[in-house]
Amino acid sequence: MLLITDERLINLCSLVEQQKKERLKRLKMDCQVNIDNCKINLVDGKKYIKLDVGRSGFVMIDKLTEDIFGIKAYGVIHKGHHYGDLSSISSWYWGEYYPSKNN
Repeated sequence: MLLITDERLINLCSLVEQQKKERLKRLKMDCQVNIDNCKINLVDGKKYIKLDVGRSGFVMIDKLTEDIFGIKAYGVIHKGHHYGDLSSISSWYWGEYYPSKNN
């Protein structure tokens, strides 16, 4: 079972935050307020770990399968938005509103 202290989960958080900040710099929107809103927060739940960007939900990680899903509403996964698993995070770009597959 996945723990909130798992190194792969921490790597995902670092990658998401880094790519969000790089996107803001590229768009010349990197004021301090926007940079502060890129801060990642993990919320441990019974079945899922929620990865929040700023004060908004971004993705949820299934603790058993380690699959990464988008969300329908806060705390509700969207099974139609599957973004791989923790072993394939480098295959995705996390800087946009929705993650996208790297080419």
